[in-house]
Amino acid sequence: MSEHLKGIAPFLATADAGSFTKAATRLHLSSSAVSKSVARLEARLGVILFERSTRRLQLSSAGHAYYATCKRVLQELVDAENVLAEQDGELAGKVRIGVPASYGRMRVMPALIELCEKYPQLQPSISFSDRFSDLFEERIDIAVRIGAPGSWPPTLGQMPLGEERLIFCAAPDYLARRGTPLAIADLDGHDCIAYGRGDGTAAPWLFAGEDGVERRAIDPRLTVGDAEAQTAAVLAGLGIAQQATWLVQEHLASGAIVEVLPACATPGLPLSLAWPLARQLTAKTGTLLKELKQRLTIS
Repeated sequence: MSEHLKGIAPFLATADAGSFTKAATRLHLSSSAVSKSVARLEARLGVILFERSTRRLQLSSAGHAYYATCKRVLQELVDAENVLAEQDGELAGKVRIGVPASYGRMRVMPALIELCEKYPQLQPSISFSDRFSDLFEERIDIAVRIGAPGSWPPTLGQMPLGEERLIFCAAPDYLARRGTPLAIADLDGHDCIAYGRGDGTAAPWLFAGEDGVERRAIDPRLTVGDAEAQTAAVLAGLGIAQQATWLVQEHLASGAIVEVLPACATPGLPLSLAWPLARQLTAKTGTLLKELKQRLTIS
């Protein structure tokens, strides 16, 4: 087994640094020692790992494949060590977490900051994106998702966090100028702030009706393709918007924003935690799921 590990560290360092000299500096070795170690590894494997020229050093096709495998195996070794550390009851080690942009900044980050304070050895790496990331390709351990596919793929585990609630809201000074709508029909005389979809069109508003949730197109004064920017427009008194309560709950509590037409509020998208089932559910992942569910569940 020890024979298989020889030369891997110099090989990976050279691939990451792009030269024997830089790799040698990282490893506190001589450039000659690193070069010879990689050459011995190539001889043992019977392949050329690097394409060498006077100007640059780059991985060969075989080198790319070997690099990916070595990185994966070393990460699994790190994960195994973390599992052993967790047996002592301490949540520790690296974990990659994917979150939606606005919800991640406003709701998930405070929860993760609490967890970092509670578990000093925890090393989360957090990515922000409103697209549904590929958890396997991007090696994400846990993802927070708003919305869900028609059915969850069998490769993913999922834990529901509840369902967001959509309300109509406005700033008090706007309502003082324009009046408070008392019925849906009253909205026709108000400035509407819509959420903009990717193609630039305004997302319809949802209303609670006798036959369930109704969708209605609106003619907005302002269309904003970012939920936090939409909230800023509401706070500025530019009109009425339909927003998820998690976006505006602090402003509702302070009175900077007030809810209107409460009878027309509707359920929004479901929120969930997701994780790859093919990757073993370690104590670390299980504990994180439990901690995040406790902090993020919508009551």
